[in-house]
Amino acid sequence: MSQSCLLYHFAFHPASRAARLALGEARIDWIDTPVRPWEPDCPLGGLNPSGMPPVIQAGERGRALVLCELPAILGWIEDQQKSPLMLSADAAERAEARRLTTWFESRFTDDVDAVLLHERMEKPLLKLGPPEARALRAGRDALKGHLAMLEEIAGARDWLAGRRLSQADLIAAAHLSVLDYFGEIAWGAWPALKTWYSKIKSRPCFRPLLADRFIGVAPAASYADLDF
Repeated sequence: MSQSCLLYHFAFHPASRAARLALGEARIDWIDTPVRPWEPDCPLGGLNPSGMPPVIQAGERGRALVLCELPAILGWIEDQQKSPLMLSADAAERAEARRLTTWFESRFTDDVDAVLLHERMEKPLLKLGPPEARALRAGRDALKGHLAMLEEIAGARDWLAGRRLSQADLIAAAHLSVLDYFGEIAWGAWPALKTWYSKIKSRPCFRPLLADRFIGVAPAASYADLDF
């Protein structure tokens, strides 16, 4: 598809990354508009009541369209497809993709991102002081539990929800890629998950993410390496 849109996003926000991956997978061109949602002059306040990315502005049949946050964006992308793109035609795989999506957007976000990304990313951005060792241990313990479940799933299937790539793969990769940047994933301990991640990391839609850099923190050696 060649339709263009305006994407407001923060490069190390997992949902923003998932939106970029989905747009890339659908071959929808977008105008890249990075935002810093914690700053008072962030333009998202006038577009999304929560003030959070990702947000898309697009035109459809001559009307302005504003899509706030990931579920609305994924639904809009899927609605434009002539055949299923991120949700399988198979009912069981659709259900599994939605189950995994909910897992990442709720449990994984609460257990892992809200702890590790707060300590490693939000604290430096907001000048809240150094990471706390106790919080890092708790976040890393939670991450291991989630990775163990993902390892079992990845070892039994071609893609996370079944036989074909789905939105679950894109969302999982978005979350894990941020953690990978900060060196929080020991891929050698999770061989099936590493094989899955290598597949999705090699897709064209993923390449722009590998160029992202967080100010003051160099990426882990595995981050941009396709042969990690």
